Amino acid sequence: MDRLTSLIVFGRVVEGGGFSAAARRLNMSVTMVSKHVQALEDRLGARLLNRTTRKVSVTEIGHAYYERSSQILAELDEADRVASALHATPRGQLRLHIAGHISTFMAPVLREYLTLYPAVTVDLTVGDRMVDLIEDGYDLAIRATPPPDSGLIVRRLTPWRHVLTCAPAYLDTHPAPVQLSDLAHHNCLRYAFYPYGDEWRFETPEGKAASVKVAGNMVSNSAALLRALTLDGGGVFLAPMFLVGQDLETGSLVRLLPEHRPVEFAINAIYPHRRHLSTKVRSFLDLLAECFAEHRRWIDAAAT
Repeated sequence: MDRLTSLIVFGRVVEGGGFSAAARRLNMSVTMVSKHVQALEDRLGARLLNRTTRKVSVTEIGHAYYERSSQILAELDEADRVASALHATPRGQLRLHIAGHISTFMAPVLREYLTLYPAVTVDLTVGDRMVDLIEDGYDLAIRATPPPDSGLIVRRLTPWRHVLTCAPAYLDTHPAPVQLSDLAHHNCLRYAFYPYGDEWRFETPEGKAASVKVAGNMVSNSAALLRALTLDGGGVFLAPMFLVGQDLETGSLVRLLPEHRPVEFAINAIYPHRRHLSTKVRSFLDLLAECFAEHRRWIDAAAT
């Protein structure tokens, strides 16, 4: 029998002075009440109650056992209340891992979240390599590329695309590509965690899949560094639009092969479990979805 239930039943017998009173209080048969008490006595190898036809009395061992078990049950009730309070209102520490090139866009979300939920603190790590959420103790990861582990829960926040770009200075010394295959003859600055490696993938004006194998003198896991090199005329960069959108607007960078759209990705929120998601995580997820929907122009401007 369930030991915890047996402890509760035993306590009700002691407090009610008998099996019938306990049975009424617990909405349980007298026979079942007796079986729970008997199970405890069998486990302990000691008599907890003296039973006669007229009354039930507590033995010395039973009294000591009742005092201690009552304290344990009270502490469990308190633990339940604490857990319920924590679950009802976002509080505690939220551990996040965010891809470096989208960290700038997280600042207003984090600011609003911490204003809404002052009982929460955020431990934020920025990095481009996907971490082990469970082993490393993260509640949530925000990534701009698909996770390698299909067992994780993925919530799609917004679609986005790359844009093929370079600085005007680069075109001063290199002919502008006029078709995808021309990229094979350019110095292409490559992001280390691009899902398809050195094969840059696009959609043709007819909506068909196309790709080109590229090479160059720089591979980096820092999109910000690749942007800086591109601005300095260092090569051609398949860049996240949300990273270089302002550079294109000011003319610091120019768009190449605009008729070919890079394949679509999504910014995703990734977490280990769907069930029993804590309130602090669920509330952050909901705010993320709301903010990315409102500010989608940051992300998907390349599609216009």
